[in-house]
Amino acid sequence: MRELGLTRMVKVEVVTRGVDADAVRTLLHTSAVRGWTSLSGVSGFGHHGTHEGRLLFNDRDGLVMVIAVLPYERAHPVVTGLRDILADRPGVMFVSDAWVSRPDYFATE
Repeated sequence: MRELGLTRMVKVEVVTRGVDADAVRTLLHTSAVRGWTSLSGVSGFGHHGTHEGRLLFNDRDGLVMVIAVLPYERAHPVVTGLRDILADRPGVMFVSDAWVSRPDYFATE
């Protein structure tokens, strides 16, 4: 991938209840993650049964997916912190390699 001009980074995806998404975003912010994407109204099926994507009047009980891309040197504290957050709450975390074309967008200052 480097021959394509891409830089290897870490992508972290967290699916959690809307009420717990603030804790995830706060951790990312305090860990100097430069940005993230938050998708509300996520639907799915898992250990806690079926979750519908659209709740008409309540966005705190639905599922939220938070996606962040960060340099490898920032990954350990973020993953450890997210594991702690999810230890006693429903939710899942996915960590994978990501190749980006603009690494300066994700690097810490």
